[in-house]
Amino acid sequence: MPMYDYQCLNCGKESLIVVTLKEHEAGEVTCPACGSKNLRQVFSPFITHTTKKS
Repeated sequence: MPMYDYQCLNCGKESLIVVTLKEHEAGEVTCPACGSKNLRQVFSPFITHTTKKS
């Protein structure tokens, strides 16, 4: 399942939350700290590491 970074707009806590794509698209995500559904997704950069085959 995908993991998304969210920030709670009620308590301010940032959390990495594992949710289904259906839950994510429907906005059915709750803050693990306070239980609020008032969250916004935080977009963070990512790095991939690949190996070069000879």
